[in-house]
Parts: sequence; C-alpha cells; structure tokens
Amino acid sequence: MKKEDTPIGVFEALKATPTPVRYLLGGVLINQLGAFVQTFLVLYLTFRGMSVAAAGLTLVAYSVGSIFGTMLGGEFTQRFGPRATIVTAMAGSAPLVAAISWLSGPGMLWPLLVVVGLAGLFTQAYRPAAAVMLSDLMPDRYQVMAFSMMRIALNIGAALAPLIAAGLILVDWDLLFWIDGGTALVYALLAFALLPKKTAQEEADVEGAAEGGTAPVGAASAGADGKGADGEEARRTGSAYAAMLRDRKYLYYLAAVLLGSLTYAQGHIALPLELVADDYPTSFYSTVLTVSSVVLITCELKITAYLSRLPKHVRVITGHLVEALGLAVYGLSSRSGAFTIAGAVLVVSGIMIAAPSMFAHPATFPSSVKARYIGTMQAVGGAAGAVAPLFGVYAWTALGSGFWLLCGIVTALAGLLALAGVRQPPEPAPAVDPEAGADEGRPEVVGGAS
Repeated sequence: MKKEDTPIGVFEALKATPTPVRYLLGGVLINQLGAFVQTFLVLYLTFRGMSVAAAGLTLVAYSVGSIFGTMLGGEFTQRFGPRATIVTAMAGSAPLVAAISWLSGPGMLWPLLVVVGLAGLFTQAYRPAAAVMLSDLMPDRYQVMAFSMMRIALNIGAALAPLIAAGLILVDWDLLFWIDGGTALVYALLAFALLPKKTAQEEADVEGAAEGGTAPVGAASAGADGKGADGEEARRTGSAYAAMLRDRKYLYYLAAVLLGSLTYAQGHIALPLELVADDYPTSFYSTVLTVSSVVLITCELKITAYLSRLPKHVRVITGHLVEALGLAVYGLSSRSGAFTIAGAVLVVSGIMIAAPSMFAHPATFPSSVKARYIGTMQAVGGAAGAVAPLFGVYAWTALGSGFWLLCGIVTALAGLLALAGVRQPPEPAPAVDPEAGADEGRPEVVGGAS
C-alpha cells in the first residue's frame, strides 16, 4: 500500500508540519486571543452610555467591513502574496482597533462607524492570506489536517479570549481594544520577521511564467482594451470571478457554506434565548459552551486523522447530517438539560467531521485563482454571520422550539449542496493496449513516443 493511501496519524501530521506553518498558526492563535471587538463591542459602547440601537449599528458596520475584508484580502493575496497581505492587514488593524476607545464618546457615532467598519475590513483581510499560505506550505497529504490545525488555533483563542477579557474589564474596559490592537501588531511583526516572502508554490508559478509555461487560469492576452500588466491583471481578475460564477459545483458549495454558517451560528444566538425561556440558569449556557469547546479542541485532530481514509464527499455529508441531528435535539431542551448537552456534542461532532474538508476545499483550486476562491468562501460565511441574528431571533420568536427542527432541515439541505459541490467524478480507467503483450495492464503514458 502506498503511503498516500494509508490513514494519517496525528503525530505524523504534526511532525510533517513545516516550521513556517508553525509560525503562521502561532500568529493566528496570538491574534485570536486578543479578538475582543466583535464579542464585546456592543457591551462596551452601552457601558459608555451609547444607546443599544447605535451600538448595534456599529456591530453591523464591523460585519459589513469583515465581508469586504475577506474579498479584498483574497484579491490582495492573489496580487501581492500571503505574507504582504498578512503584514498589511494586521498592521492596519492595530491602530484602528485601538482607536475605538477614543471614539466612544457623545457625538462621535459617524467617525466611530467608519473606524469600526475599517477595523472589520483590515482584521478579516488576513484570513484568505493565511489559508493560502497554509495550503502552499503544507504537503498535499496533510492539507485537510492543516486546516483542522488552523481551526483548532482559532477555537483555542475564541475559548480563552472571553476569560482574558473578563480580567481586563475589571481593570479598565479600554484595555480590551488596546490589547486587541497590540496582538494584531505582534502578529504583523511576527509575520514580517518569520514568514517566507514567497512560498515554493509562488516561486514555481513565477518560474513557470518566466519560462513561457501555461498561463494562469483566467489569464487573457493583452489587447487594445487591456494593455500592460495592469490591464492584464484586471482581465485575469474578471475572468477568475466569471469562471467562478459559471462553476455550478462551486456555487453549490458556496450555498452550503451560507446555509451551514447560518444555522451553526444559532448555537450562539437562539440557543441562549431557548435556555432562558426554559428557565435554565445563565451558568448552564456557559457549561454548554465549555463542553463544546473542550470536545472540539481535544478531539478534532484525531477525528480528522481517522476519517482521512474516507472520500471528501462522505465526510462532508456525514458531518452535516450529524450536525443537523444535534440542532434538532436542541428542540428537546425544555424536557431536560441532558438533551441540550447531547445536542451540543452532536453539533460539534458534525462540525469536526465536515468542517476541515469544507474549509480546505477552496485551496484545491489552481494557485492562479486559489486566493480569490478562498476569499469568496470566507465572505459568504461572513455574510451568513451578519444576517444570522436577524434570522435567528425572528424565526425562533415565531416558531419556538420548532425552530430547531427547521435548523436541522436547513443544515441537512446544506449537506446535500455540499455533497454536490465537492464530489468528484470517478477517475477513468487507464487506457490499455490489447496488443501490448507483457505491457498489458500498464497505464498509457500521455504524450509518450510510439
């Protein structure tokens, strides 16, 4: 059995992780440990005396900025490379986030909205670049494991950040944004000092272009309406997105990301409302979150490694169906808290099964379009996160516990769309020359001499 066909071990994958990837993931973790804006912005502004409506508007500005940030981050990465994008995004994010505390006074709403929107844009612009660099640096055999590692780094940061914030708030609320800006600046400095200027994939692309190799996907020859490098790049960009819109399978995948992100977010939006309505203490919701975080952080790598022997489409549909079951079980929370815990474990289990493959999928596209595909996927997920509160509050208010059955159905539908989007047709059998004699059964060499 070839090594590529054998199951992947966790320690094998960790050992095979290149040093630059370790630096990259370490920077992601450091940045996430200080990611306080989206979680605490509304609480901070209302504490400073701003109305709930105005504070909510700032969160909308941040979400809109985040959506555009991932798209622009993908485009910037495609043009200038992952390292330059990460450094620029994090260095730009640092002062913007730190300035939020200085713009929270009366009469500063419009400047605050501009700064918060730009903070969302710069803060999220690094993510496509990090995903591209991860894909370029990690050996092909460990691609899905690599994206699982990145998810774990993000989730460890997301789990610890509220605990850090609780301590900072006791000292000074403003520290939230100063520390957030500080961690972004630290990540920018680490990226500048430790990450490679060009990955091996980028260097290979440059050499291929210099030697007159195949043009990148979406490239067009310069003409009267597109002279020079700028015109050529503009054409290439338009062609890449046009090709994406014509790619039915990728549109199915994006629809799955949209619906799956919309329903997954309800564990942080509608589930607290459900538990309050069912008369559970506030601490119980914290227990549910803790159980989910512990299961995900401790088990995802092992589950990803174990399931690596299965085809991608099997992992994707299975994970969505398990998550759908968990969301439906939330509807039984009024009967017993055990159902809530069981639902949380099922939801996070489904995420662990499907999410690494889902996150890694855009990185399988050619390097000439990969960053744009990744940025588009992340923008779609960000858009889902932006509308999730409206959908969750309205639908849960209208349906009550039946809302969770709806979430389960929508997640199952997302699984079917994902199945259609990522499933690859079987490879054709190799051509065989019946007169080859002793060579019978060997695959035909394309372009070989007769």
